[in-house]
Amino acid sequence: MKKEAKLLRTKAVNSLILSIEHFNRTSDRGRIEAVLIPLDHSFEMLLKAAILHRGGKIRERRAKQTIGFDECLRRAVSDGKIQFLTPEQALTLQAINSLRDAAQHHLLDISEQHLYMQAQSGLTLFRDIYKKVFSVELNTELPTRVLPLSTSPPTELGTLFDNEVKEVTRLLRPGSRRRIEAIAKLRSLAIVEGAFQGEKLQPGESDLQKLAREVKGGKSWEEMFPGVAALDLTSHGHGPAIDLRITKKDGTPVTIVPEGTPGASVVAIKRVDELGFYNLGPTQLAEHLKLTPPKCWALMRYLDLRSDPECFKEFVIGKTRHARYSQKALTRMTDALKEISIEEIWKSHGSHLQKKPRRK
Repeated sequence: MKKEAKLLRTKAVNSLILSIEHFNRTSDRGRIEAVLIPLDHSFEMLLKAAILHRGGKIRERRAKQTIGFDECLRRAVSDGKIQFLTPEQALTLQAINSLRDAAQHHLLDISEQHLYMQAQSGLTLFRDIYKKVFSVELNTELPTRVLPLSTSPPTELGTLFDNEVKEVTRLLRPGSRRRIEAIAKLRSLAIVEGAFQGEKLQPGESDLQKLAREVKGGKSWEEMFPGVAALDLTSHGHGPAIDLRITKKDGTPVTIVPEGTPGASVVAIKRVDELGFYNLGPTQLAEHLKLTPPKCWALMRYLDLRSDPECFKEFVIGKTRHARYSQKALTRMTDALKEISIEEIWKSHGSHLQKKPRRK
């Protein structure tokens, strides 16, 4: 194991323990920030350690700084040789990262059950990554007493949000003069919803005021937070062995957001127009690159485009399967031809093809 990866992994575990220690402390002073900030830091260190351990890089060429959280997450989800996270797992990390951002830079009010959900699902995911990437059980690195403890753990994500909205309704009662507290609580709910929907930007004051009006108008939490309504909590075990995961409900797509999309994070519960994103067939790629279809196919194999969900997706329409590629695939192929000739690629990945690829 590379020394840099080992040191980063140690920092990750240290921050995780610090986060859980603050979760379990008796004082509430600064507790929310003291849980979320090191929890988020622990995952950035873990992602970087895992990327290095799998042969990836955490520094761009000639860059003075290492890559940030979002780029770590994108590589962990979509880089074929590095990939160790599913899009569903990335949703948990996006929520923690967005809540940390609000806790560090502004006001955030988060209920005890909601904080427990973030801490326990975070610990479960940390444990999953640790075992998958390093083949080590996390409990060998932690004292047996290190786990988030709660006297009222949430049982369902829907119940949690329903209770939160009811509390906001109480705070917004006429004459209560607690609107600022209600807005701070709505901010935490809106941040989680945005993280699940693939939105990186924090909710604005007008967004929160609109949510407050909807709460007062009796709108259901499912209508206000459809991204959360598409997910659920799964829990297994008890005590030190408890696992808590945020999972998607059946039929709910979780997809990667195109890199460079303004104000967007890495994954989202849905993409509005997937056929618009994957808008190129193999024949169109060959025409753009001025290659024959067999040589275009060899280049696709050389780059292993089909293992990259940002480049390739197969659609089934009726009984026919259609291979579709994104603009990112075209960019990767164009860049590759600047570094290596198509003749060299053909020798290693094309000359042995037994038949030409089917045109779509």
